Amino acid sequence: MTTATLAAKSATRRRVPLARQIRDWHSYLGALIAPSVLFFATTGCLQLWSLHEAHGAYDPPPLIERLGALHKDQKFALGHHHHDDPPPAAKASAKPAHDEDGSKPATLMLKGFFTLVGLSLIASTLVGLWIALTQSPRRRTLAAILLIGAVVPLVLAVLTA
Repeated sequence: MTTATLAAKSATRRRVPLARQIRDWHSYLGALIAPSVLFFATTGCLQLWSLHEAHGAYDPPPLIERLGALHKDQKFALGHHHHDDPPPAAKASAKPAHDEDGSKPATLMLKGFFTLVGLSLIASTLVGLWIALTQSPRRRTLAAILLIGAVVPLVLAVLTA
């Protein structure tokens, strides 16, 4: 065999298969976006049931309200109802828009289905993180990418407040 042939065979053996490259990139991107996926799936489930905004006698915990505002408006702040509440008489007579069609059986079933989708997305993401962080030979790299995926949005969210 010639030197060129040996060099070509050696380079071919060292080349990482395409499937492995795709799997590695999938792991890196998954670790980067996992915190945001968990955030949006969780706050989306809360928003399906209007738990992020005040209505009737219900006032959401401030953290849930802020997370809902971050999800919807990209601002980590309390909603507008804390600044300009209507008078109590107007509040009692006004019926929230989400109650008008939110009680139809089809609407409730759709909300239930989307809640199941959100919870499944949370579970699937957590399982994916567990697999990536316990089974991969690149655990430290994936943990660092996961940390970046969590810290960058947190810092940006604080800057929007």
